[in-house]
Amino acid sequence: MSRSWNRTSRVIAGAATVLAVLTACGGSGEDEKAAAPGRDGKPVSITFWGWAKGSKEVVDAFNASHENIRVKYEEIPSGNAGGYAKISNAVKAGNAPDLVSVEYPMLPEFVSQGSVQDISGHLSDDVKRKFLPQAVELTTLGGKNWAVPFDASPQAFYYRKDLFQKYGVEVPKTWGEFREAAEKVKKADRKARIGTFFPDDPTTFQAMAWQAGAQWFKAEGDTWKVDTTDAATKRLSAYWQGLLDDDLVRNNASFSPEWTNSLKSGSTIGYLGASWGAGVLAGTLPEQSGKWAVAPMPSWDGRPASGMLGGSTFAVTKDSEKTEAAVEFARWMTTTEEGIEARIASGTSSAFPAAVGLRPAAKAAFDAKFYGGQDIYQVFEDAGDSITPDWAWGPSAGTTNTVIKDGFGKVAGGGATIADAVEAGHDATVSELKKRGLKVEG
Repeated sequence: MSRSWNRTSRVIAGAATVLAVLTACGGSGEDEKAAAPGRDGKPVSITFWGWAKGSKEVVDAFNASHENIRVKYEEIPSGNAGGYAKISNAVKAGNAPDLVSVEYPMLPEFVSQGSVQDISGHLSDDVKRKFLPQAVELTTLGGKNWAVPFDASPQAFYYRKDLFQKYGVEVPKTWGEFREAAEKVKKADRKARIGTFFPDDPTTFQAMAWQAGAQWFKAEGDTWKVDTTDAATKRLSAYWQGLLDDDLVRNNASFSPEWTNSLKSGSTIGYLGASWGAGVLAGTLPEQSGKWAVAPMPSWDGRPASGMLGGSTFAVTKDSEKTEAAVEFARWMTTTEEGIEARIASGTSSAFPAAVGLRPAAKAAFDAKFYGGQDIYQVFEDAGDSITPDWAWGPSAGTTNTVIKDGFGKVAGGGATIADAVEAGHDATVSELKKRGLKVEG
């Protein structure tokens, strides 16, 4: 078990005490919500919304091997690209699916708004012991279980090893070296850049703030302390502002045609992502097989350090009457070799499971040919061990992210700086929590 995960769990546990006052509006998780699979001799039909690559293949594999539960899958946009809004609107309209994908940062938001059910009665201790204890902590709020963990998502740096070698650039171990490497790349090829700032994705910035030692949310008693403008975050904001001002990185929306084309053309030769990015690149750039490698994230002092970028869970929506079947499907997806193998066998996916015992199966199922046979899972294991402690997610991620994203979108035109956007996110978050009647300091 990761030492840093162990330290982080203390913070999450503290946050749970604050969220306890919010969870009363969530689903009850009582027995009448459950619909036993195969009741009356007929299969239980459930609906599942998600966006992760390989989800359809997982559903197909489950349906082929189970008679009592049938799963209907609908692919929706990724969470921050409209998926969360679609889920929230469906919950409000009373026509939500039974099971939905929710990333760890957004789970407190969905719990606080009463959009998902307490599933404590459907997760045995034997099942919970399969996961990293800290992953269970991240899905446990107010002493109740609100989702089934799927993966962990430590950060990693993906790079074109052939072009790094061609340009004489060393893989950076520190952020200072990253800037030096960015300068060398641009000097070697005026059209090439080492990486990208994603104006549409504040979660990437948040993961780097986490890595830097920031604490945006902290729960003390019944009060939330909010600070998105601490010293670590200010340093990070200034650093990335400097990279943009000096035209050392691109400013493209994540996974946009512009970003993808720059990778295909070799004009962007690095990607600061997470463990799940391994499958993204392999599926997006099959013609570049063997040219990419994975390295630890640069850190400020050169010592291993990582945040978490995303990471998924599966939650049952508040009005579902098929809780038992939905949780059983989620359990199968997250704790069985068959579930992990089906996802990775799609050829466009990778997985770094929260269920520790599945890591060998995930590694064996993932074709590392794209990375020249590199043991990328060892890189992820080491990154997971280096996750920086003392980070917790607050109950208003939607507001925080929306405001920061809007500010980031103005950076390219000079209408705002990264620091302006993050400060606006702080102010909006404090205002939102006060509107919800929570005690806030910040």
